[in-house]
Amino acid sequence: MSGEQDWNKKSIIVLARKDGNTQCADCGVPDPQWASCTLGVFLCVNCCGIHRKISDISKVKSLSMAKWEEDQIQFLDRHGNDLAKAIFEAHVPVYYYKPTHKDCHVLREQWILAKYERKQFVKREGSDGLPSGVKEGILFKRGRDNAQYCLRKFVLTEMDGTLKYFIKPDAKEPKAVIKIDSINATFQPEKMKHEHGLQITYIKDNKTRNIFVYHNDGQEIVSWYNAIRAAQFHYMKAAYLTASDKEIVSHLPRNFLKEGYMEKSGPKPTDALKKRWFSLDHRRLMYFKDPLDAFAKGEVFLGSSENGYQVKSQTVTSSLWHYGISFTTPERTYLFTCESETERESWLKVFKKVISLPMTMRESTVEAQFKQRS
Repeated sequence: MSGEQDWNKKSIIVLARKDGNTQCADCGVPDPQWASCTLGVFLCVNCCGIHRKISDISKVKSLSMAKWEEDQIQFLDRHGNDLAKAIFEAHVPVYYYKPTHKDCHVLREQWILAKYERKQFVKREGSDGLPSGVKEGILFKRGRDNAQYCLRKFVLTEMDGTLKYFIKPDAKEPKAVIKIDSINATFQPEKMKHEHGLQITYIKDNKTRNIFVYHNDGQEIVSWYNAIRAAQFHYMKAAYLTASDKEIVSHLPRNFLKEGYMEKSGPKPTDALKKRWFSLDHRRLMYFKDPLDAFAKGEVFLGSSENGYQVKSQTVTSSLWHYGISFTTPERTYLFTCESETERESWLKVFKKVISLPMTMRESTVEAQFKQRS
């Protein structure tokens, strides 16, 4: 290695350790090992792969394996992640979801394309394609009683706070009217076996309902996701006048805290344990016979420890799965079993975190509704 190349590599390492550059510019994962010599940003290997799709805009190189020219190093020095964010993320709407390295590919891909290719957040005015709380279009929807996906017309209306879907594009009456404030939406590519799969969960008559949709175009399905967030943000902004933007954003569509199989006991001590798919949406623990069921078999509310909710590990000998969890509410005690010690510890960690948080007034209202049902 020549002295110049050695100096260049050392210079790259110094730049990668500067404040702002120690995390991927697009997903936030620590210690990025790649950089774009045309955008001046440091990237992880996964986001680097997406940047290769816009090679006319972003030329990526390995920090350790590629040869860096002096003018490229100077360009990186003049730019960097912080300056790029100040330009390309200057006007990201407060409701718009910024994905992390834990999110699915389509969210990260469309975030990168929106920033650098479509430049949607560079200007406050005139940026094309930013989702609003009004949207209409066709999505593939999974049938409630079968696994077939059929084309359905969806209409999102911020004014009346609803998401509707119609069996046929020219139908006058909707098949369902969903209140926007009850919606959670989360991408489920693995569960749905489709890279653009979106699960929309909502509450009707105080019971959980799931619908599963997708669109073959990644930009379109992510646009729907952010349009739902936009409609919900503006609806809640009007309904809760004293709430801060940060408080409202924390209640917008988000990933489930945890999902997976556990066994669950019935209300009687003699009831057999049954295997169920569980989804934890903050304080609402839903369980299903199948991960793609439209309706939950039941739900458990996770309140606060200061209100009598407790959780602890328990050994179970009456089941094939011996790693038990005892969850106590003011009304009853539930017994769950996990397949492994690792899985039990994962569930215990998230349960304990939820019940350690004090309940908001809105959550206390939900808790009262759960008690009325039981």
